[in-house]
Amino acid sequence: MEEGAALRPAACRAKGGAPGFKVAVVGAAGGIGQSLSLLMKMNPLVSVLHLYDVVNTPGVTADVSHMDTSAVPLVVTSDGGFLFLTAPHAPYLNCDRLGVRGFIGQQQLEAALTGMDLVIIPAGLPRKPGMTRDDLFNKNAGIVRSICEGVAKSCPNAIVNLISNPVNSTVPIAAEVFKRAGTYCPKRLLGVTTLDVARANTFVAEVLGVDPREVNVPVVGGHAGVTILPLLSQVSPPCSFTPDEISYLTNRIQNGGTEVVEAFAAAKFADACLRGMRGDAGIVECSYVASEVTELPFFASKVRLGRGGAEEILPLGPLNDFERAGLEKAKKELSESIQKGVSFMNNWTEHVYSLRTLHICSLGVDEQQIAFGYWAPSSPDF
Repeated sequence: MEEGAALRPAACRAKGGAPGFKVAVVGAAGGIGQSLSLLMKMNPLVSVLHLYDVVNTPGVTADVSHMDTSAVPLVVTSDGGFLFLTAPHAPYLNCDRLGVRGFIGQQQLEAALTGMDLVIIPAGLPRKPGMTRDDLFNKNAGIVRSICEGVAKSCPNAIVNLISNPVNSTVPIAAEVFKRAGTYCPKRLLGVTTLDVARANTFVAEVLGVDPREVNVPVVGGHAGVTILPLLSQVSPPCSFTPDEISYLTNRIQNGGTEVVEAFAAAKFADACLRGMRGDAGIVECSYVASEVTELPFFASKVRLGRGGAEEILPLGPLNDFERAGLEKAKKELSESIQKGVSFMNNWTEHVYSLRTLHICSLGVDEQQIAFGYWAPSSPDF
């Protein structure tokens, strides 16, 4: 075969690979992001995988790109525009549509997100021992806001899987960003709570002495502490627990945050989203979404996933007395967490407006000029 014989655009896809979806992992160099990137590279429904972070993306991308799975081993790191390709004839291939690409730094966020079908966001700091929820919130809220602004600009129709903690507050933040950008679709914003389900399945299986893969525990409410409410009365296959077992399991599921690796659960949920986007029927997972299941604007419950995201939000079903009491506790804390996210966006807007006003006045520019779009400050801070 002549050297150029295989250099057609079709050769960009790994042999046997089927058309798939474009997926971005934002926060790909972090503890969750690295494992999640590897797991997404293994998913046959992914044909394009963009890996973004503020540091260390080239190394992660190079590692993941060498895997002989559907997304072709193409590495593009864009910190300075250099190109590194691993295929023997890669310089001649038209691989704009396919492959694994790495992006680094805030200036590359837009490129990383452009044209994506699914955006998975594990970016931010994990909750560490001794760190309060306020500490975690203050670190991660701004990160999520910035990323979601990029999503609104570069891939407004993408389905977003939000992992960044605290999910109870970051999902409302993301919703406010999308609302202000005019791109908000509640079905496409999904808080990832699959970790709670994976944890519940594992712990219940231990008590029952069965394979965790045979257990399904609905987990509703939120994604922190008492807001995590496992519905042990609805376990599949049907089973019963003593009051002591219910108390033990509920407490362990709510407080076992370090016992299950989140990347696996995130990849499992992303796979469910991709299968729904493909048109598969009967894809049901728990997720923290805009909801009318309770009086709260956001709530985690079973949702049916489809081409547009959360196509249907399923009812909670019958609850026993223990679960009803737990639901009231969960709603109280959830309400505060949701308001915290909304307040962050309101306060941030007021803060930025105050900074702009000070800056504009110092330049002698009329406030009405910026209000009506006649003047825009040159500083990237504004």
